[in-house]
Amino acid sequence: MGELTRPVRERIWHVSETAGIPRFQPRADAGGRERVWAIGDSRLHNYLLPRDCPRVTFYAAATTSAADRERFFSVSDAESVVAIERGWLDRVRNARLFLYEFGPDDFELTDAIAAYWTSERTATPVDCTVVDDPLAELTRRAVELRVLSSLWPLRDAVVASTLGFSIIRMRNALPRGALLDPA
Repeated sequence: MGELTRPVRERIWHVSETAGIPRFQPRADAGGRERVWAIGDSRLHNYLLPRDCPRVTFYAAATTSAADRERFFSVSDAESVVAIERGWLDRVRNARLFLYEFGPDDFELTDAIAAYWTSERTATPVDCTVVDDPLAELTRRAVELRVLSSLWPLRDAVVASTLGFSIIRMRNALPRGALLDPA
């Protein structure tokens, strides 16, 4: 009889623009439940930006149609796309991020699609990696970065598609119909 093996868990992280955080205390979520949030390595690229940066992120899921693969990935060999507004590009270029890694034992997978992990206990990082160039880190991870004048048309198309996606911090995006001055 074969030996039982424990499922392999992905590495989990908390991304911050703050250096030197020794412990993460649970904080109330929208439902009032106290948790420490972390992101799995499989979706870490969605968070390699300043926290408040609005973004549309997507990938071809197992359920993605051939038509949507062609429409959204025809000019790219990337497996994931992160789109930001042009007005955020300099802030992304100049961002310094701290990736706090946690051991998986005190965390449980809360959302497998988004790779959200949570803990109801105080969490102490086991390591911290500094990212001085988020754009280079996205490139290293084979993620396509799209820089757009407005995220709204892409957001609407992605939501209506069969893609896997996350729409993050859109409250910080330019209003619908507003465009940056091209100058």
